[in-house]
Amino acid sequence: MAGGATAARGPGGPPGRKMPDLTSGPIGKTLILFALPVLATNILQSLNGSANAIWVSHVLGEAALTATSNANQIMFLMLGASFGLTMASNIMIGQAIGGRNEAMAKKVIGTSTAFFIVVSLTVGAVGAWLTPHILTWMGTPAEAKRDAIAYLRVIFSAMPFMYFFTYVMMAQRGTGDSRTPFHFSLVMVGLDVVLNPLLITGFGPFPKMGIAGSATSTLIAQTVTLLAMIVHLYRKNSMLVLRPHELRLLIPDFGIIRSLVTKGLPMGFQMIVTSLAAVTMMSLVNKHGVHTSAAYGAAAQLWTYVQMPAMALGAAVSSMSAQNVGAGKMDRVERTARSGVLYAFLFTAVPVVLIYLADPWVLRAFLPATSPSLPIAVHINSIVLWGFIAFGMAFIFSGVVRATGAVWPPLLAMIISLWGIRVPMANLLEPHLGAEAIWISFPVGSFATLVLAWGYYMWGGWRTSRMLPTTPPVTDEPDTGFGQPMIEEAEVMAEAAERAGEREKAAT
Repeated sequence: MAGGATAARGPGGPPGRKMPDLTSGPIGKTLILFALPVLATNILQSLNGSANAIWVSHVLGEAALTATSNANQIMFLMLGASFGLTMASNIMIGQAIGGRNEAMAKKVIGTSTAFFIVVSLTVGAVGAWLTPHILTWMGTPAEAKRDAIAYLRVIFSAMPFMYFFTYVMMAQRGTGDSRTPFHFSLVMVGLDVVLNPLLITGFGPFPKMGIAGSATSTLIAQTVTLLAMIVHLYRKNSMLVLRPHELRLLIPDFGIIRSLVTKGLPMGFQMIVTSLAAVTMMSLVNKHGVHTSAAYGAAAQLWTYVQMPAMALGAAVSSMSAQNVGAGKMDRVERTARSGVLYAFLFTAVPVVLIYLADPWVLRAFLPATSPSLPIAVHINSIVLWGFIAFGMAFIFSGVVRATGAVWPPLLAMIISLWGIRVPMANLLEPHLGAEAIWISFPVGSFATLVLAWGYYMWGGWRTSRMLPTTPPVTDEPDTGFGQPMIEEAEVMAEAAERAGEREKAAT
């Protein structure tokens, strides 16, 4: 496990349970070992989406691809909303574990499990019922609407399993384990990729389901993998599963639900704000013709992978910081932030430079060599790519402050940089600079995000924010890398010596 493991037996926990510990050991190594499986999971999910799109477009045609694209916008919006809730649960579990309070961690797990079951089933049922109306509100093209309805209804049926799969993965990261979620994501993606063409085409004994087959493969893959993961957690005696005598913990604690909602919704809303800004920028790009739109789409394919290392590091610093906040080790939290920012700079700058040097060849994966869009895409990358370095560093600062429960400042920074700077700048300068205004607005907005995130990290009140009332107070003791501060160890030794002296005196 990343960061090593402490043996132990938490309060009320079974003996011998190994708990990943992110509150001790070398920060840089622990951060990288934790982030790599997260990065691999993100890449797997992106490749899975690309593979599914390829099968749909090649077997069923452009109208089917348009249908899945429209339906997936709804799916990503729903998953984005749930992301904040799962992240809030992750942080609360991490803070409880960092504070060595397994009873509180169990209470968070029980309440979160009940809450996610209710929310996911509600979203799935209401979404399936409203599917035709949702697609009408989106203005889905008439020739794609029938396929989109068939696809989205199955996706909504899969939504409870998607929500719960995401929740369990994030909860495992909260305990300090990022490898198990990666292993099961690998299983899930493998099942989805294999089942997709079989269910679309009806190959062999499989039913021919057309576009609904693509969504059904996702439903089957998510369900089977989720069940396998839960069985695995029971077999490993994970603290994330509830035994029969612990089922009373499913009775919701409304204080925890309040934290889930009040802290989770701002984080989910941040994803929605980002998605809406991307849609708005796409509409501006579309005004400049099909070649510019194709160039932008090709360049954006590369941007997804450029951002992944920083996103993985952001998830890693959030989990590490949450455990250290719970342990009261704020010195270690700040050192985690410094290491995370340095790694985000390096791991984002390297692919940016490589893409810059490899253009236009790398873009030929998405555009023909003779396409008039190719030189436009190269030009877009030459301006936009560098801004992702700043954005990646900002992602680390935001991940650290969110780990304490300070969730509103990162959201406000994102709103200001996207809707106060990037979108208005592109709109105001476009009449004078044309499409160039759009490209310039990207790095300007990214640097604004960095300045705002860094400013709040330096001078904001996040250090005193907490999600759990049981989190220990901040200590000024420096972290020694050997678990609890040395002064605490000295006190324990002094007490032991005093008791030994008393026993010796009594014996004489």
